[in-house]
Amino acid sequence: MKKTDAVRTNKAELHSRNPHRGRYDFAVLTKASPALAGFVQLNRYGNESIDFADPQAVKALNQALLSHFYGIDFWDIPPGFLCPPIPGRADYVHYLADLLADSNNGVIPRGRMVRALDVGIGANCVYPIIGNREYGWQFVGSDINAMAVGTVQGIVRSNRCLSGKIEARLQKQQNQIFNGIWKADDHFDVTLCNPPFHTSEAAMTAESERKWRGLKKAPQPAATPKLNFGGQPDELWCDGGEEGFICRMVKESKAYGEQCYWFTSLVAKQSSLAAIRRELSHAGAQQVRVVEMAQGQKISRFIAWSFLTPELQDEWQQSYWAPLS
Repeated sequence: MKKTDAVRTNKAELHSRNPHRGRYDFAVLTKASPALAGFVQLNRYGNESIDFADPQAVKALNQALLSHFYGIDFWDIPPGFLCPPIPGRADYVHYLADLLADSNNGVIPRGRMVRALDVGIGANCVYPIIGNREYGWQFVGSDINAMAVGTVQGIVRSNRCLSGKIEARLQKQQNQIFNGIWKADDHFDVTLCNPPFHTSEAAMTAESERKWRGLKKAPQPAATPKLNFGGQPDELWCDGGEEGFICRMVKESKAYGEQCYWFTSLVAKQSSLAAIRRELSHAGAQQVRVVEMAQGQKISRFIAWSFLTPELQDEWQQSYWAPLS
């Protein structure tokens, strides 16, 4: 492994280009999506808000945010699928743009020639929507859940602004990440992933109960308490949790090392980084970066790695990014 960088934001706020930095303007959001109005209420401080413990309220807020900020006319997901918070998802995309800019003389590569692979797109399609609408990037999204893939395809068909810009592919091999998805002629400037966090259903259940207590709600009587943001089993846990998943991703990524500039993945736990770094060293990664993203008191991060030598980096920039200048 040739080069390792740790990048810190040094600020407890969202990315400077993230449009969700301020408080939610519910007057504007309900105008964009009138269905949200039924969920708006005054909190204990007398400010307009929603009940973030209510999955339907969270979904209605997402619909309004996607409509107002990204021009999405239709967005919906089946019950039980992950309904992610939009501001944090947008932060990951904007920091990925910075990562590409750092490799392109400070200029963010934009437009349809820039291709990104979203590993585990889910049913929500949020990363590709933000990446395409903010930077014009083309996306491929993979998922092992056929209903998720079908839902994404429906979202793309229902929004003219997304037509021909986002492709959803079904991963038929549940124990594979890139293999079976990555075509021989594919190149991606960046990959992104929000990996399954938990090691098992039992671990996920315990964490769900803790979060419900934090929201001052009693756990639901069902065997598996549901989080307000939902999630299918394959979205929430896997063998080895995030550490195991990302290490498997690193092993597979080596075979596609000359077909991608930056591989990346979110890493929720700081303690997961040591094992991931060891795997990257063993795989022969040329560059490794850890980028921290601050959101109030919460610190999140993603790890990025590249197998491209300096010579191959120059070739990539000339082949794929120079025409964009």
